[in-house]
Amino acid sequence: MEDLTPNPANSPPLTPLTFLERAAIVYGDSHSILYDRTSFTWSQTHRRCLQLASSLTSLGLGRGHVISVLSPNTTSMYELHFAIPMCGAILNNLNLRLNPHTLSVLLRHSESKLVFVHSHSLSLILLALSNFPITTPRPSLVLIKDDADAITRSPVIDTYEDLIRKGNPNFKWVQPNSEWDPITLNYTSGTTSSPKGVVHSHRATFIMTLDSLIDWCVPKQPVYLWTLPMFHSNGWTFPWGIAAAGGTNICARKIDAPTIYRLIESHNVTHMCAAPVVLNMLLTRTEPVKNPVHVLTGGSPPPAAILTRAEELGFRVSHGYGMTETLGVVVSCAWKKEWDKFPSTERARFKARQGVRTVAMTEVDVVDPTTGISVKRDGVTPGEIVFRGSCVMLGYLKDIEGTKRCIRNNWLYTGDVGVMHGDGYLEIKDRSKDVIISGGENLSSVEVESVLYGHPAVNEVAVVARPDEFWGETPCAFVMLKEGLVAPPSEKELVEFCRERLPHFMVPKTVVFKEALPKTSTGKIQKHVLRMNAKAMGSLVAPPPAIPSRM
Repeated sequence: MEDLTPNPANSPPLTPLTFLERAAIVYGDSHSILYDRTSFTWSQTHRRCLQLASSLTSLGLGRGHVISVLSPNTTSMYELHFAIPMCGAILNNLNLRLNPHTLSVLLRHSESKLVFVHSHSLSLILLALSNFPITTPRPSLVLIKDDADAITRSPVIDTYEDLIRKGNPNFKWVQPNSEWDPITLNYTSGTTSSPKGVVHSHRATFIMTLDSLIDWCVPKQPVYLWTLPMFHSNGWTFPWGIAAAGGTNICARKIDAPTIYRLIESHNVTHMCAAPVVLNMLLTRTEPVKNPVHVLTGGSPPPAAILTRAEELGFRVSHGYGMTETLGVVVSCAWKKEWDKFPSTERARFKARQGVRTVAMTEVDVVDPTTGISVKRDGVTPGEIVFRGSCVMLGYLKDIEGTKRCIRNNWLYTGDVGVMHGDGYLEIKDRSKDVIISGGENLSSVEVESVLYGHPAVNEVAVVARPDEFWGETPCAFVMLKEGLVAPPSEKELVEFCRERLPHFMVPKTVVFKEALPKTSTGKIQKHVLRMNAKAMGSLVAPPPAIPSRM
């Protein structure tokens, strides 16, 4: 046995780029992309990506170079997930909603050589480049132009389609020297700290892509609607995954509820990913969709009330948990048949749990952040969620110390607080910074939010800590109500609503109504902003009860 070792025949580098080659053979005449009036087949997409990779190589770009993309979910955005690494370079998707200063910082930090920029974001990228110091080299620009766009005179070296026309369709794409070679550079949204550059390998991306398809039970040739921005952690690996499955990508530059429903009906959409804010957006409709649509949602735990309503509208919601550092969903609520017998509200409660590790994630645990010892599996004892597996990032770009703080004791420490239930299912309770400590009791802002989401008048809610002279901190709820309410609830009504459903120490002592809650560029509620607002309100000074009761 010791003579049987790896050899060139059994150990070529794993890379998701091979999925496109296979799709061109197996599904060559099937639609790969539909976008406005544009449509391509898989053989056409494969050829276009080869031509683009060929042109990038002719520009002197290749191994070790970072190429950035600033674009909505267009045909070009999809193709660049293959074409850029096909020339050996590293794909860096930029968030469309960032300001010029932040974009400038990221472009300089990544040392990007070239930026593919959609024409609608050209002025934004030019402002970002104007912030570069005179001595710092600026990346060249290639313009992504939709058919309806007017011809723009600008400092670009070429247009996207012209680069494709100049490329060689028989180009031999650049395979990685090692499957550990980097393929993507993704910057975190920076909700709790400065953005960090997360680097992932070809190997991790290959494994994560197949893992995502298996865990979500994606069949061959799905019709996938791009409601999730591809710049958000590479669309949770589904740009590569839909190629592996030979599906059809439905792309749209702008997403709102009417557009989503129109595309679902006109293209018979079967699958889509959506952040909770998008899922909430879809609940304004009363008529169910004609055919079931499978929805994978992640981010903050969706309240049971939202899951129940989505199910009534024909959406089959799967809930997962992951982070930029793991490239996609690595914990999901693996469904058990015996749960089908429960009423919809109980099923929604099960679905709200994040669940168990996916098959490709080696280990997931909840540990004491100080000792590293696993907490009790009682669904109550909190700890920090940690990961170990092939999908964990290589590290943070140019940040050795940050990498060491995050990856230690052979685990990736997430900074998220969770509990482990007796059946081995994980449930997120909060970000470590969002836990509220009231009278010595740790309470989860997520649990309070989940109750408030159950009120029929509440559209969005975020709960943070407000200083309290007696308790130290108490829950403060910032609430956005639904539009068109005849009789909006008062602060007192919402407090009483919570009091009937929560222990008294978890009931918000303050309710603040807002027209809109502050959000990050990826749609996450900015709790750090609301914490500052609550702190500015000052301490509650109401006299405590004679005998403090925390029930």
